Amino acid sequence: MSGASVFELLNPALRRAVAEAGYEIPSPIQVEAIPPILEGRDLMGCAQTGTGKTAAFGLPLLHRLAERHATVRPTRPRVLILAPTRELAAQIGDNLAMFGRHQATACLVAFGGVNINPQIAALKAGVAVLVATPGRLLDLCSQRALSLDAVEAVVLDEADRMLDMGFLPDIRKILGRLPAQRQSLFFSATLSPEVEQLARQFIRRKPVVVRIDPGTPAVDRIRQRVLFVDKEKKYNLLKWVLDSPKCFRVLVFPRMKHGADRLCKQLTRDGFPAAALHGDKSQGARLRALEGFRSGKVQVLVATDIAARGIDVDGVTHVINYDLPDEPETYVHRIGRTARAGAEGEAVSLVCAHDRQALRDIERFLGRAIPQQLDHPLHSEFARNAMGADAVRQRKPPQPRSAPAPKPERGGPPWHGRPRRK
Repeated sequence: MSGASVFELLNPALRRAVAEAGYEIPSPIQVEAIPPILEGRDLMGCAQTGTGKTAAFGLPLLHRLAERHATVRPTRPRVLILAPTRELAAQIGDNLAMFGRHQATACLVAFGGVNINPQIAALKAGVAVLVATPGRLLDLCSQRALSLDAVEAVVLDEADRMLDMGFLPDIRKILGRLPAQRQSLFFSATLSPEVEQLARQFIRRKPVVVRIDPGTPAVDRIRQRVLFVDKEKKYNLLKWVLDSPKCFRVLVFPRMKHGADRLCKQLTRDGFPAAALHGDKSQGARLRALEGFRSGKVQVLVATDIAARGIDVDGVTHVINYDLPDEPETYVHRIGRTARAGAEGEAVSLVCAHDRQALRDIERFLGRAIPQQLDHPLHSEFARNAMGADAVRQRKPPQPRSAPAPKPERGGPPWHGRPRRK
């Protein structure tokens, strides 16, 4: 089916909402996924984040709910959407609210880190669509506030991230609570053997398989560069990079949570509006940080890797690796926060001597060297050339050795200390 006609398959209320949201040309995943989902078929979709997957499953599911006019019963949702992170769950909920604004479809987003009682109350009142993280969903089931026996369609979004974050045991428990007769929709950015095995457990019928060729890989659209710096000058180099007028919306990745908080305070103090995002933040604080980042009130979002998973914010101009990650795959996930939906972006890595091995591992994983910028004012040749023990242990350039302490003369006090007082 041609892309121009896919949205015409939807009911008038959804078409109106789609037009108001500015959707004119469907993305490839929407073109391929919407028709079979409307037909009630199972589907396994492989497409990169940022390609419009939420609309690809959300629009046809909302259409089918409106078409059936079935009564919504307390604690028994009809559509279940599983997401790996709070942020992604909240974004899916926002998109469903936008698409369903002209039809009465009650939706609830449920995740941990917030009071469970309002979620229980909403379920008792009755919702048609539940968007949830696995942990909070099982909490609701254990408190008998939620039953999955009326679920007609279930979506597993970002399946590869689910596995990365260790949710496989929770997903298996959830699968055991779902009806055997259901529509199953499975989405993942990659289809590794582990992901395909999960898909076989999740999907009961022969699915429609949709694979969207990403075209030019996102990593190839990103202008990557490495800046070598001594550790004690790294923060000043970060400010130098942020001073560029092109750094409009920037994600900064430190290695640790306390590093994120420290950087956020320093940047705010020095005139760069910043917010921190990590697992120790309350859900309210996380949502405020994301909203400030989306609206432009916050120029810099300082995030840890786990907290940043699932973030889908348009217009991220730069990703800055303040600390290089330990795993090369994490580097690719980080820089993929920019250059989304066909846009371009830039990734900057601040590399000290002890990061050299991590940089070599990343370059080996990418299959090529990352361009080096050597003309910045805080360039360190020591960091650039560090190898061996320097690259593993050295935290700053070697200092001149001090003269050894003189040995005690014979007849002096013994090694174990001064003479005892009488």
